[in-house]
Amino acid sequence: MREPREVTERLNAKRLMIYSHDTFGLGHLRRCRAIAHSLVERFKGLTILILSGSPIIADFDFRARVDFIRIPGVIKLFNGEYTSLGLKIDLKDTLSIRESIIRNTTREFAPDLFLVDKEPLGLKGEMTDTLRMLKGTGTKTILGLRDIMDEPTLLKREWAGRDMLSAMDDLYDDIWIYGLEEFFNPLTTMDVTPALRDKIIYTGYLPRSLPKEHHPPEKLDMEEPYILVTPGGGGDGATMVDWVMRAFEGDDAPPFGALMVLGPFMPPELRAEFMDRAAKLDRVKVISFDSRMEVLMANSVGVISMGGYNTFCEILSYDKRALVIPRMEPRKEQLNRATRAEELGLSKMLIPDGDLDTRTMVEALRNLPDQNKPSESLLPGMLDGLDRIGALVRSSVEDEGGIQRPLRALWS
Repeated sequence: MREPREVTERLNAKRLMIYSHDTFGLGHLRRCRAIAHSLVERFKGLTILILSGSPIIADFDFRARVDFIRIPGVIKLFNGEYTSLGLKIDLKDTLSIRESIIRNTTREFAPDLFLVDKEPLGLKGEMTDTLRMLKGTGTKTILGLRDIMDEPTLLKREWAGRDMLSAMDDLYDDIWIYGLEEFFNPLTTMDVTPALRDKIIYTGYLPRSLPKEHHPPEKLDMEEPYILVTPGGGGDGATMVDWVMRAFEGDDAPPFGALMVLGPFMPPELRAEFMDRAAKLDRVKVISFDSRMEVLMANSVGVISMGGYNTFCEILSYDKRALVIPRMEPRKEQLNRATRAEELGLSKMLIPDGDLDTRTMVEALRNLPDQNKPSESLLPGMLDGLDRIGALVRSSVEDEGGIQRPLRALWS
């Protein structure tokens, strides 16, 4: 497990803005927050502003010199469509408000670097005008992509319809992929031009560190060894939680306790059902959400998860034996990551299809303590992501001639 990096460098009065995609789950916000915290630890004088529509962003702690603006939320439905989250207005109007806030905040904040998370043009293209505005201002634009976006052939079809590769080449100075090409190349089926390929940098995965005080909260009262069961944000995690819960409800329950963190986006009726079932079990505790998931994971004896990007990074960072039950639809991201991780010996996987037999889960849980730890199979440089990003940020601003503040005169 890595210790937090000491501040070693100074970037006087430099500014980084981060656009955090926010329509489903917690992954994008948690990834952007990890990057921001690592950078302000490393660089004195750096200020970071995060733009996000996440409804729970205020529940997280942010370090000094990191702040956020919450734009009106949009949520992705299970059918793939989007709708306004809090405002009872048309999606078109919500997107117009978001776009205006993004554009005007960028103009006033005038960042030296602008990091866009996952969506090259933002949700429904809401970043396009802002990215065009920044051309020629001295602001360096960077697109950050996770290791796996979707099944490569499906992603190629989706991006081809929006001419996404051309937009990436035109609007971004660098493309950071938060993974290793040896693990997975998310653009493997794409017709990537030499010019765009030269912009792509694989950073490695983003390691997580623990706060100095990292004992589990006393309110959890988890005295015996426990496995952590986490479906991430929880919006589509009920199948996994039910499968694991049934393993503890039988007569042949695993020889350890379970802490289940359902996630803030699990539907209320399902959350209530799982809490009622757990109340009848002596060795299972269920909570809705805890913003210090890294502490809960670090103190566990193993992890059951759906294998999202951030949970995968934490499993590697804290060297936890893991059983992954990936989401199968609508995207294949988690399935591809879990498959590759099992091939390398980093974790085990159960596919959630068929009848989800309880005995299968019981056996998998009983075998969990005998699995190899991820550290026995890590690829070289696999957890170098935050160090690499720090070096990239340093090199990005060293040669810049300075940003013109404010930008309003350049965009009138």
